[in-house]
Amino acid sequence: MLREVQIDSLAAFLVSGLIAKGIIKPKVDAKDIAALVVEFLSANFETEAQIDAEADRTAEDLARKNPGMDVTRLRQLTRQKLAEKKGFVL
Repeated sequence: MLREVQIDSLAAFLVSGLIAKGIIKPKVDAKDIAALVVEFLSANFETEAQIDAEADRTAEDLARKNPGMDVTRLRQLTRQKLAEKKGFVL
């Protein structure tokens, strides 16, 4: 997961690039927009981390019950299903 400083930098870069190219015409300060982008990105990364953790637990549990199954493949499939169920795009 990205560190807070990296997320801040990414958000500032994204917002300044959108403004510079005229894609957005802000009615508020660019820092306020960047702060909203930081909140969105942080929440997104947190949701993805939760999905990963749940997928790990579920895959390990399934692998213990079915020793011949590939844990990596189980984790990938479980991760996809959990994301789909939560309406989250990976």
